[in-house]
Amino acid sequence: MDLSDELENAAWRKATKSGPNQGDCLEVAPLSEGRVGLRDTEAPEKAPFVVSASVWDAFIDGAKKGEFDCDTMSQGVSEPRRMEAP
Repeated sequence: MDLSDELENAAWRKATKSGPNQGDCLEVAPLSEGRVGLRDTEAPEKAPFVVSASVWDAFIDGAKKGEFDCDTMSQGVSEPRRMEAP
């Protein structure tokens, strides 16, 4: 199966915290070879972003460690955090 067919038939899922309104969320889908597809719930017709297993693993690890937290986001200001080298 080629990637476009795989994406069309993918089992997309989103976080339960996002609620039932289908907005303000990203969806993810596991793909072959460990890849992961990502798409915006507000624009599912647009081409998804596909990352390798190692990129996805690094992202999830960083998210769990809080590396992407935006402490000042509620005030409309987002300060970037420096990531540690592996």
